[in-house]
Amino acid sequence: MTSSKSDHLETEQKYDADADFVLPKLGSLPELSGMRPADPKRIYLSATYFDTEDLDLIRHKVTLRRRVGGDDEGWHLKLPVRKDTRQEVHAPLDEGSDGNVPARLASQVEDITAGRRLRPVAVLDTERTVVTLPGPPAEALVEVADDRVTAIRFGEPDSDPIIWREIEVEALSPDSGALLETVGKALREAGARPSAAASKLARVLGTG
Repeated sequence: MTSSKSDHLETEQKYDADADFVLPKLGSLPELSGMRPADPKRIYLSATYFDTEDLDLIRHKVTLRRRVGGDDEGWHLKLPVRKDTRQEVHAPLDEGSDGNVPARLASQVEDITAGRRLRPVAVLDTERTVVTLPGPPAEALVEVADDRVTAIRFGEPDSDPIIWREIEVEALSPDSGALLETVGKALREAGARPSAAASKLARVLGTG
């Protein structure tokens, strides 16, 4: 798989949370003494995920989506690197024709798809509340996203939408590791659980 100048490494941890879960007061963490988290921001995201008919991408822990909403809307291809870390490649929202996957993203996974067509397999709508946590000298270190997700799997017209809540904690700096672990500990103590699924799409498709 080749790289792109739009690549970046994404390191995040995911937690399952009940509907009535109360997000802990992260601003009171000792590591943030004297530093104020950003005010929460609410955004709405709608993502259509693509895969082959046999779900070859997700079985290789790869996800490909076209997402509308948020600061990074567009096409996102995520490739596994190591535990909790993926390489993310972006393409503009309008790249690709008639809803087809942009050729330069499709070429990144052609060793997996082997010529099989990439088609929409699910749509996920997310109401996201985001808080960024700073570090010295006040640069953003960690982003905490509280997601309420409604998902529909294509090809199963009689199935009900899948609804769940999860918390994503993403490192925004190479120096975020300690704070990432501290936030995770606070979430677990408040009742969140490490996610049972590797990704949102894996949950919807039942692939683990």
